[in-house]
Amino acid sequence: MNKKAKSQIKRISNRRARHDYELGDGLVVGIALNGRETKALRLGHGQLQGAYVTVKDDELWLINATISASSGIPIDESEQRRSRKLLAKRREIAQLIAAKQQGQTIIPLEILTGGQFIKLRISVGRGKKKFDKRQSLKARDEKRQIANVIKTQR
Repeated sequence: MNKKAKSQIKRISNRRARHDYELGDGLVVGIALNGRETKALRLGHGQLQGAYVTVKDDELWLINATISASSGIPIDESEQRRSRKLLAKRREIAQLIAAKQQGQTIIPLEILTGGQFIKLRISVGRGKKKFDKRQSLKARDEKRQIANVIKTQR
C-alpha cells in the first residue's frame, strides 16, 4: 500500500489575459524546465503576469514568465525570468506562426501542474481596445445584477 500521496494542484493563471484580449481556441504545450523550476511550479511559485509567447527560428519561446525561489529551492535572479522553450508539434507551431503573421498575439493563459508533466495553456488572441474592455465590464455587471435579482425572487 505504498502509494504516492497526490499533491494539491496549484493553479498559476494569467488573470489579465481575458480582460485584455479577445481569445480564440486554446492549445496545451509543454515547457522545457530544470528540476528546481519544476519543484517551484508544483509549489505554486510562478507568475504569468506580463508574459507572452514569441516565435524564434520556428520554435516557440515563453518570455517574461517568473518562477520564483522559495525556501529550500534556490533560483538565481537571472534564472527566474529567463526565456523558456515551449514544446509543441510542428503542425501546431505552423498554425501559431500563421496566426502571428495575421497580427494576432499568442498569450499564455495558465500553467497546468496536475499530471506527470508541467504544461502551459496558450491561446491566440487580439488585443481589446479601451471601449471593448468597458463593454465587457458592463455586460459582466449586468449579468451579475440579473443573477442577484433572480436569486432574491426565489
